[in-house]
Amino acid sequence: MDRKRTNLLPTPFSIAVLLTFITFLLALIFTEPISKDNHLIELLSSWEKGLWNPPLLVFALQMMLMLVIGHVVALSEPIDSLIKKITVYCKNTAISAAIITFFTVFVALFNWGLGLIFGAIFARKVGEHAIKNKINLNYPLIGAAGYSGLMVWHGGISGSAPIKIAESGHFLEEKIGVISQAETIFSSMNILTSLLLLIILPIFMYLLGKKNDINNINLDISKKEKISEKIKGVEKIDHSKILAYIFGGLILFFSFYKAFILPDNISLNIITPNYINFVLLGIALVMHKSFYNFLAAVNDAIKGASGILIQFPLYFGIMGIMSHSGMVEMMSTFFANISNETSFPILTFLSAGIVNIFVPSGGGQWAIQGPIIVEAANQLAVSIPKSVMALAYGDQITNMLQPFWALPLLGITGLKASEILPYTIKLFFIGIIIFISVLLIF
Repeated sequence: MDRKRTNLLPTPFSIAVLLTFITFLLALIFTEPISKDNHLIELLSSWEKGLWNPPLLVFALQMMLMLVIGHVVALSEPIDSLIKKITVYCKNTAISAAIITFFTVFVALFNWGLGLIFGAIFARKVGEHAIKNKINLNYPLIGAAGYSGLMVWHGGISGSAPIKIAESGHFLEEKIGVISQAETIFSSMNILTSLLLLIILPIFMYLLGKKNDINNINLDISKKEKISEKIKGVEKIDHSKILAYIFGGLILFFSFYKAFILPDNISLNIITPNYINFVLLGIALVMHKSFYNFLAAVNDAIKGASGILIQFPLYFGIMGIMSHSGMVEMMSTFFANISNETSFPILTFLSAGIVNIFVPSGGGQWAIQGPIIVEAANQLAVSIPKSVMALAYGDQITNMLQPFWALPLLGITGLKASEILPYTIKLFFIGIIIFISVLLIF
């Protein structure tokens, strides 16, 4: 891990613990006990219930699987082959940065875990290509291009908040019902936003590459030889292509059948966290061609999810305190009092961006901030789908400042957070202009 990165912020887990203490303190000072129990004991009880809230734990597992399986798909041979084919067109910094940004953003709109690792591997391959062909390349800028997908992911198909509220039984269903992705991710506002990002960001990175075409690649491109071992006995099951194709193919067939054949399911309502993960699992098994390769990729991918997995219950505990104590209503009333129909989405966007610096998980952030935004939006009679997307935009934009999700990319590319940050900050400001403009127009 980059030491310079650790000097900027404590670990996200430490921040989650500190936020828990702060929430406890604020609840003790500004709220009154609801029952006859001691106020502290009452808050501890609500915290514990929040930690292990069954619907929220399901949500956490769904998000973790989305990250892990998306990562697994990115590590597959077909993805590697695709990247190698595109890499030949990367002949200088400007073209390379534009191409990587375009494909990374495009992929991230489908799945954030896939987009993150795809961008990292792509950046690495371009760096190796430049060394082999003696091409001058601004490698940190290329790394920043590979990270650009984290700036768009929450407005994509795997966005935590939009896909969760599209699922029956989500934790805010009593207040907002089930909201289809046709009103959020596939709304005209978000489609325009995604298209603008897909067009403007590559152009911007191309222009940056023109001004910063220096050679600063420090990569070890030597390859370790793989020792092939003879497969014996029941190990053949693990290495069987036929079994992987049959199992993965069966999953994909049923996914297709549910989405396009069954009359009751032919709508965007089919896109739920469970459905996305189901499809990704089928794709991953087929792409890896054996259970052995699939599990090896899972072993690599799960390391990137371990840090955030243990944080989820803490976020849920914070939500438990806030909901039970009445802090949600207090904060939502405050937001409602200082906002109107026009300014509320902007305020939501800005507050979500700030919260994301301390709560780097989109899912965890929705658990904490979602109830406040929903309550305030209802008080102001502001569109819930638009409010959700405003939170999504704010959550993703400060990923360009928060290096937590960059750690897998830094590990793959060999770069430091301090090297890519000067360029991701520029992406941050471009994103702010795009997001606020769209929120004001619609």
